[in-house]
Amino acid sequence: MAFLEKQSPGRVLLDDTVALTALIEASQNLQSHTVSLLRPGKWTQTVIKRYSDFDMLNSSLLVSGVSLPLPPKKLLGNMDREFIAERQRGLQVYLDFITQHHILATCQLVKKFLDTNNYSANYTEIALQQVSMFFRSDPKWEVVEPLKDIGWRIRKKYFLIKNKEQPKERQVLSWVDLGPDKFLSDKDLQSTMKLLPSLTNPYIYPVTFANTSELSALVIRMFKEKGTLRDLICKVKPKEAFMRKYCSPKKIQGLELQQIRTYGRQILEVLRFLHDKGFPYGHLHASNIVIEDNTCKVLDIENSLLLGLPSYYRPYVTQFRKINTTESIDVYSFGHLLYEMTYGRPPDAVPVDQYPAVTYTSVVSVLQSILSTDACKTGMPTVAQLLQTPLFSDVLLFHSEKLQFKIPTKLRDALKTAKECMEKRLQEEQKTNQQHRRLTRAQSHHGSEEEKRRRKILARKKSRQSAYENEEDLSVKYNNNSGMSSALCYPPIGFNSNPVPGELPSCRLTPTLFLESYPPVG
Repeated sequence: MAFLEKQSPGRVLLDDTVALTALIEASQNLQSHTVSLLRPGKWTQTVIKRYSDFDMLNSSLLVSGVSLPLPPKKLLGNMDREFIAERQRGLQVYLDFITQHHILATCQLVKKFLDTNNYSANYTEIALQQVSMFFRSDPKWEVVEPLKDIGWRIRKKYFLIKNKEQPKERQVLSWVDLGPDKFLSDKDLQSTMKLLPSLTNPYIYPVTFANTSELSALVIRMFKEKGTLRDLICKVKPKEAFMRKYCSPKKIQGLELQQIRTYGRQILEVLRFLHDKGFPYGHLHASNIVIEDNTCKVLDIENSLLLGLPSYYRPYVTQFRKINTTESIDVYSFGHLLYEMTYGRPPDAVPVDQYPAVTYTSVVSVLQSILSTDACKTGMPTVAQLLQTPLFSDVLLFHSEKLQFKIPTKLRDALKTAKECMEKRLQEEQKTNQQHRRLTRAQSHHGSEEEKRRRKILARKKSRQSAYENEEDLSVKYNNNSGMSSALCYPPIGFNSNPVPGELPSCRLTPTLFLESYPPVG
C-alpha cells in the first residue's frame, strides 16, 4: 500500500547537508538603491540581493537567538562609494558567518536566500497532500496537529496523529523525501521497510508503521511527551522549532557520570547489534534519542541505509578521509554525543584537542580517542574497543529481551551493496574536498602579502643578476673587438707585409712564411 505512486515533476535529490557558500562579487547603484551581486558556491548563476533582502533574512533568523553580524542601516550617505565598499565587506562577513554555522547553514531560510530555484517549495503543504492520500487508503488515522519545524531537515515534516480505534494515544508521523544516498531498488526498499515494525531491541524505539513510495516515505511511532535527549539537556519543550530550541539555548546541563556511562553503554550496544546485522545506523545524535525508564532508545534507524538521507554530521565527516565507512561514522557521531552529554552542548569545532575542566577523566580519554586531531587523521576506534574502555566495560545491563531483526539473505545482499555505494559516494566527496582545500591553500599562499614581498625581492635579484651578466657580455665583446683592432695595425708573422704601391696594407695570407722583423710604421 503505497501512499503516492506517481512521480512529481521537477523533483531532484539534493544533499541538503552541503552548506552553500556565497561570494559578493560587486555592488552596484541602481537608481535610489544598491544591489549586491552574489555568486553562490557550486552554482554558476549570479544572485542579485538588496540590503533589504539581507535585513529580512536576518529578521527571520533572530528566532535562533544567535547574535548575527549584519552591518547596520544608514539613512544618509548610503550611496557613497566608500560606504558601499565597507557595507560589501560587512555583508560578506555576515554570509560567511551564517553559512558556517552548523544549524543555520542547513535551514531552509538560508538555502532559499542563496538558491531560490531549489528551495522555494512549501514542503509542509506537499507533506500534507501526501499524508492525506495515505489516510484515504487507511482511514483509521487522523491528523491532530502539524508539528512545525521541530526537526532540522528541510524535507522532513512531522504530524501529531491518533488512531481512531485508540483515540487517547498520540503518535507522531514523519514524512520525508528520499535522499541522495538511496541505492536500494523500490522493491527492496518496500520489503525492508515492512520489516521495521518486527524489529525488537530494548535500545531501539519501536516503529508502529512504515511505508514508502517512489520519492518519499512515512513512518509512525508513539509520541514521546518529554521529547528527546537533547530536549532534556537543553531544558526545552519538544514541540518548539529546532532553531529556537538548539541554536542558543539559555539553560543547558550535562548529565551525571553514571548517566553518561549507562546511556553510553546502551547506545554502543545498539550500534554493535546493528553492525552485526550489516545495518549501520548513520544518524546518531542527541535529537534521535529518547529516554524511557533510564534507558536510551534510538530513533530513525531507517534514515541512512533505507531512505538515503545524509547524516546530521556529514559536513564534518566529509573533511576527514579516514572516516570513510558507515561504522566509523557511527563511532564519530558517538563522540559528538558523548561530548554533548558531558558538557551540555556540542563542540564548537572538530577536531577537539582542548577540553573544558571536568572531573570525569575517563570520559575525556574516550573523547580524545574519537575527536582529537590524531584520531581524525588516523581513524576511529571500533565499537568493540570502546566497550572495553574503563568508562563502559563494567556497566551492567538489565534487559533480557530476545533481540529480533531477521533479514532475508537476498535483502541482506542488497543492503550490503547499498552500503558500499554510500561509502563510495562519501569517499569521492572527501577526495573532492581535499583537492579543493589544497587549491585554496595554494591560492591563499600565493596571494599573501609575505609571498608577494618574497616574489618582489626575488624579481629584483633576478633583475640585478641579469644586468650584471649583460655587463659581462659587453665587456667580453669590447675586449674581443680591441684585440681585432691590434691585429689590423700589427699583422702577425706570415701575413703579406709588402702591399702593392697605392693600396693599404692587407691581411691576406701568403704561401711563404717570413721570419724577418716588420719595418717601423711610417
